[in-house]
Amino acid sequence: MFGLAIVFVFLILAAQYESWAMPFMVLLAVPLALFGAFVVLMLRGMQIDVYSQIGFVMLIGLAAKNAILIVEFARRRREEGLTIVEAAMEAARLRLRPILMTAFAFILGVLPLMFATGAGAASRQSIGTTVFGGMVAATILSLVFVPVFYAVIEQLRERRGGKETAKGHDDAPQPEEIEPTAEPALQPLAQAAE
Repeated sequence: MFGLAIVFVFLILAAQYESWAMPFMVLLAVPLALFGAFVVLMLRGMQIDVYSQIGFVMLIGLAAKNAILIVEFARRRREEGLTIVEAAMEAARLRLRPILMTAFAFILGVLPLMFATGAGAASRQSIGTTVFGGMVAATILSLVFVPVFYAVIEQLRERRGGKETAKGHDDAPQPEEIEPTAEPALQPLAQAAE
């Protein structure tokens, strides 16, 4: 079940990015989430059961979501002409708040599951503990490691493909071909409002 979930995520990301390398950048965040889930399960003295395995499958999507936010933004910045490292650093910096907001909302939402009581409490505690530990680890570690994964894999991909940096390269996207970001659009709007 777990392997099949990773294969599906990989194939969907490969179709989305039209690349075989980009999904690896995203999926390398999954072991970070699983590490956190295993550590918290071990600290609470819980066994790996069916409910924790369901939590592992959930963590594949949740960890991938955070990594997608960083990788997609870095890819766009790279197309705009930034170096690989600059694009990765800026993506991590600018996507920090959205990642933290969604992650903390989810983490706080599963806290009642971690401390559930009553009938069926063991199943709720198992899935809540798994997802809580995985999301805490994935959130903290992915902010550090996903930009590194992006930089390393993108450099390898560009070297292998013989592609130079986007700045000054003849087949690099021209400014009119690049999808604009929100920042340039906000300046004329602010001037019009004055």
